Amino acid sequence: MHRALLVVAALAATTSIAACDDSPSTETPPTASAAPAAPAVDYTAWQAGSSKPVADKLYPKHGTATLDVLHYNLVLAWQPSAKTLKGTATLRIRPTADATQLKLDFKPYTLDKVTVDGKAVQATVTGEKLVVPAPVVADQPVTLVVAYHGKPATTPMPSHRSDVEPLGLTITKEGGLWTMQEPFGAYTWYPANDQPSDKALYDVAVTVPTGWSAIAAGSYLGQRGSTFRFRSTDPMASYLQTLAVGKYKKVVAKGPRGIPLTYWYRPGRDERFLPSLKKSPAMLSFLEKRFGPYPFPSGGAVMVESESAMETQQMITMGGKKKKFDKALFEEDLLHEYSHHWFGDTVTPSTWTDLWLSEGWATYVQFLYSQSVLKYSDKELEDYLRRADADLRKKLGPPGKPKAGNFAESNVYLCPAAMLKELHDALGDEKFFALGKAWVQTQKNTQQTRASFTAFVNKQTGRDFTKLINSWLDSKSTPRPA
Repeated sequence: MHRALLVVAALAATTSIAACDDSPSTETPPTASAAPAAPAVDYTAWQAGSSKPVADKLYPKHGTATLDVLHYNLVLAWQPSAKTLKGTATLRIRPTADATQLKLDFKPYTLDKVTVDGKAVQATVTGEKLVVPAPVVADQPVTLVVAYHGKPATTPMPSHRSDVEPLGLTITKEGGLWTMQEPFGAYTWYPANDQPSDKALYDVAVTVPTGWSAIAAGSYLGQRGSTFRFRSTDPMASYLQTLAVGKYKKVVAKGPRGIPLTYWYRPGRDERFLPSLKKSPAMLSFLEKRFGPYPFPSGGAVMVESESAMETQQMITMGGKKKKFDKALFEEDLLHEYSHHWFGDTVTPSTWTDLWLSEGWATYVQFLYSQSVLKYSDKELEDYLRRADADLRKKLGPPGKPKAGNFAESNVYLCPAAMLKELHDALGDEKFFALGKAWVQTQKNTQQTRASFTAFVNKQTGRDFTKLINSWLDSKSTPRPA
C-alpha cells in the first residue's frame, strides 16, 4: 500500500528539489478421533498453497492459525441493478489441528448451501465468522463449498491516514465494484482466512452484464461470454487479492523478458493515467536490475475509484479518485506498488507487526527510483529521512512496535526506509543489492519475520547487523549513524 505522504512531494518540500470448478468429494468427513484415511480428493495439486499460519497479535479477531487454506475457487456473479453478489466458494483446506468445527472470516451474506466433502451442513454466520459444524483432523484436508448471496458491505479501516477509506468490497455510484483490503477485508466478499500468514492459490471466475468487465488478481485467462477468469499459481495472502467490476477497456503490453502486462482503465475517466501506466516495463526493468526477475508470470494495473493504491498480486489496484493529477506522484506510487511484488507479495510478513518489512523496502526502493529521476544527493536523502524519522517516532512510536489503531501510518514506511539507507551505506551498492536480490529470490512465496530477516542479513553479509536492525525498529528516538 502506498502512503499519501508521498515521497517525492515530501522530499521536495524539505530539500527544495523539484518534483505504492471443481466438484467436491462426496465422502463423509471423519470424526476428530478417527484415524486418518486416504482422502477422496487428491490435494497434491494445491500443495503450492500450503502455509504455516500463525495467530496475528495485532488483529486477533481476524484469521485463525488452525486452518491452512490451500486453494480458493471463487465463482461469482454481480448484478449491478440489484446490487447483489452471488457466489460459490470452494475451499481446499488443511486443518492444522483437530477440531469440532471450521471457522473462517465472512460478512453476513445469506447462505444458500454449505457442504463439507459433499455432505450438507447447517453453517451459520455469527459475529463476522462463518461457523461450519464439521469435525476435522489435523493434516487431513477437506473441501468446503459455500454458496451465498447478498449485498456487499465494507468494514472500517483501523487507521488515521489522510487517505483512509472503508475496507473491502465497495459499490460505486454506477453499480460497479472495487476493493482494497489491507489489513483485512477479503472476508467482505468471500469466506477467507483473512490474515497474512495463510497464503493460498486462487481461481476466480466473475460473471457480469454484457459490456461490463471484471478484474481480479493473478493471471488473466480470458473472457468466455460475460465471464472473466483469473488464476494465481503462486500463493497469495488474502489482503493481496482484488476485485473490480465496471465498464473497462484494457491495454496489453510486454514487460522485460516478454512478461505479459495488462492495464485496465475506464474510458472517459482514466485516459490521463495511461501514459504513466505504459511506463510499467521501464519500472519493472529498474526493479529487475536491482532485485532479480519479476517473481510472477504476468503483471499490470487496474484503475478504481479510490484515493489510495494497493500492491494486489500481479494486478496493482491504482486509485483514480484524484482532484488534481500529479504525474510524478502517480508514477512514484506505481513504482512503489510494483516494488511490493518483490517485497510483500512474493515475500510476505507473517504478521502485521512486521508490516515494516514490506513497506520499508518498498519505500526505500521508491526513494532510489525518485533519486534516479530527480538527481538529488545521498546527503539530501539522509537528512530528510532522519528528520522525518525523528518526527514520526515521537508521534507514532517505533516501526517495530505498531499500534492496532494506527495501521500503515507513516512510521512503518519512512523509519525502516531510513534503516535500509544506513544498511545500504554500510554495505555499498554491490553488497546491498546482492542482499536484496538474494532475500527475494531465495525466499519466494514464503512468509517471513523480523528474526528470519535479521538472520538472513547476517548470514548473507557475513556481518552482525542485529544491533542496527533492532535499534532502528525499537528505539524511541532516531539511532545515531553507525
